[in-house]
Amino acid sequence: MNVTDEDLEKRLRSPAMPEADAWAKARRMLAERAAEEGIVDVAFERHDSPLGALILGATAEGLVRVGLPSEGEDAVLEELARRISPRVLRVGRSAVTQARRELDEYFAGRRRAFEVALDWRLTRGFRHDVLRATARIPYGRTLSYRQVAADAGRPAAVRAAGTALATNPLPIVVPCHRVLPSSGGVGNYRGGSEAKERLLGLEQRAAA
Repeated sequence: MNVTDEDLEKRLRSPAMPEADAWAKARRMLAERAAEEGIVDVAFERHDSPLGALILGATAEGLVRVGLPSEGEDAVLEELARRISPRVLRVGRSAVTQARRELDEYFAGRRRAFEVALDWRLTRGFRHDVLRATARIPYGRTLSYRQVAADAGRPAAVRAAGTALATNPLPIVVPCHRVLPSSGGVGNYRGGSEAKERLLGLEQRAAA
């Protein structure tokens, strides 16, 4: 659907429509037009989950960011604008829509692997290798930081592997919550240890 200036003006001048609704519709139409004209580099949406509101960001290549509640929406959007493009807009994109559906299925215990396309541009080098190895950890299973470092090709780089996991731009979808310290406990997590425990508990119950 092509959104024209005339369409926007009609919506705003409609006497039957409350002002707040008119502005909301106008914003949606502007977002649609921006997407149609290719001037949106990163689309984002808020998505409710058992952990709280997630921020999902996607480029034309795929899902690029999952922001956890503890990170704060403004901080996640600022990161996307700084590291990818300032052309960030709340607008629908297929990767966001698919991610929302798959996350709902995951939290309901009906999905064990994510299929949404991923854009890995926010991680590179050894950190990228660590996250690729992490993405292969099966549902309901866990590995140690040392095991993940070894799977990424550098067995001695345990600390660097931990840093990669702590800065994972795609938590939940790339399951860094499945990596635990060999000394016991759940260890650190970008979204907080409580969120990590909840994700592990969800998978253990669903896999039982």
